[in-house]
Amino acid sequence: MSRTLRAMALILLVASCGGGNSSAPRDLDDACRIAQQRPEYMRAFVATQRKWGVPVHVQMATMHQESKFIGNARTPHRYALGVIPMGRQSSAYGYAQALDGTWEDYQRATGKRRAKRDRIKDATDFMGWYMNISQNRNGIPLTDARNQYLAYHEGHSGYARGSYNSKSWLLSVANRVDARADTYQAQLATCGLRG
Repeated sequence: MSRTLRAMALILLVASCGGGNSSAPRDLDDACRIAQQRPEYMRAFVATQRKWGVPVHVQMATMHQESKFIGNARTPHRYALGVIPMGRQSSAYGYAQALDGTWEDYQRATGKRRAKRDRIKDATDFMGWYMNISQNRNGIPLTDARNQYLAYHEGHSGYARGSYNSKSWLLSVANRVDARADTYQAQLATCGLRG
């Protein structure tokens, strides 16, 4: 085997090992299976519930909608004339699909300068921080998955203005998030986990 081929094989091997687990769990419709496959996720969700008061099932349903539990999720590319790449739809990235500016606000507010959007414990902590602001500014209970999701998607000011009311597709998505939160909560109770 040539040196070049060996070097390329070594680089591919190292690259495949270094990125962490960014793939989604196998069964996204079963909270107990997610907990079994990714115990580090449950540790992060429970830590955020303890710190911020956001129930595990609300976090999980929001994360399912935002990234399908994929750590390096990004928004799709935009194209001009259907073929010319124009960049991504937004700067949203990671498990929580946090925008660059909102993530920087979180880092400043919490002092977590080294927090990363593709690290589950940082992503759940961000969600807890953000949803607490939604509760304080807009009066949305931390248990209200539907309205927490609407504020998460539209931003605190957008939610206060009711911008979501003109987006029937978003209202449908929020209803699905709410239904998934209820399902996850019931499932977590059956496998002995808090949700």
